[in-house]
Amino acid sequence: MKNSFEEKVYKLCRSIPKGKVAIYGQLARLAGNRKAARAVGYYMKTNEDVPHTPCHRVVAADGSLTGYSGRGGIAGKRKMLIREGVQFKKNKVDLGYSLWKKSS
Repeated sequence: MKNSFEEKVYKLCRSIPKGKVAIYGQLARLAGNRKAARAVGYYMKTNEDVPHTPCHRVVAADGSLTGYSGRGGIAGKRKMLIREGVQFKKNKVDLGYSLWKKSS
């Protein structure tokens, strides 16, 4: 059974719209534990609810596409994000354009 923090993280992840990304620390903070970015990464890695929970929309704080265990690895993650309208600067997500800003 998932703990309430994990459930909050997955719920937040499901609310990231196409064309936007969140960062691990952002989801940790919004779920109630700003120091749990690594836990968020683990939850994304072990996500059993793909594609309903779009873990590919979660990236590192600098816009890097870190650890993706889905089809195609990081290259597959990049292709999906581009298809959804996420903007890149070289090999990193342009967070100035594509970072999700959760409304209250």
